[in-house]
Amino acid sequence: MTIEQLHSQILNCRICQDKFGFEPRPYVWGQQNAKIVQISQAPSLRVHYSGKPFDDKSGQRLLEWYDIDEKTFYDKSIFYITSLSHCYPGKTSTGHDRKPPKICTEKWLMKELELLTPEIYIFIGAYSARYFFQQAVRFEDLVFDQNLTFRSKKAIILPHPSPLNWRWLQRFPEFEQIRLPQIRKILKTVILNHKN
Repeated sequence: MTIEQLHSQILNCRICQDKFGFEPRPYVWGQQNAKIVQISQAPSLRVHYSGKPFDDKSGQRLLEWYDIDEKTFYDKSIFYITSLSHCYPGKTSTGHDRKPPKICTEKWLMKELELLTPEIYIFIGAYSARYFFQQAVRFEDLVFDQNLTFRSKKAIILPHPSPLNWRWLQRFPEFEQIRLPQIRKILKTVILNHKN
């Protein structure tokens, strides 16, 4: 199966329609040979309507963290952007984001990962990181681990770039002071090698 064939199946998926109570709108973004695979929890409501991942305030901050422009971030040969859930899952009765349906991760994301051959993986947010690195004691340990790997490739863990995540950033100022410059250097090397 090619990534294009898999994308077609994902875009036509409606398995969670009864769970959501609204028409799912799956998104896919990236090429099979993309150099960087970025995995987050789930798209936001804004992405539900736009179909463009991280097309919100979280995305704006992510670009600042990466120190790259939109053209680079949305270049499908550089970034393959996916998540545990390919659809916006809606809110709970208390107003919190619903957890990504496990069936989406198992049925689609795992198939994507089998087809992709990136140089590095980026996991965004504690939920995404915990799914793949369950052995970690603390999320912070994953964020600051410079030797982390996934599928024998370098792995980077980021806190969620949502403006609502300001408490974590205040608790760990060394993320922006020390870890971010390291991450930017890694990304720029991969991107420059790709463009050259």
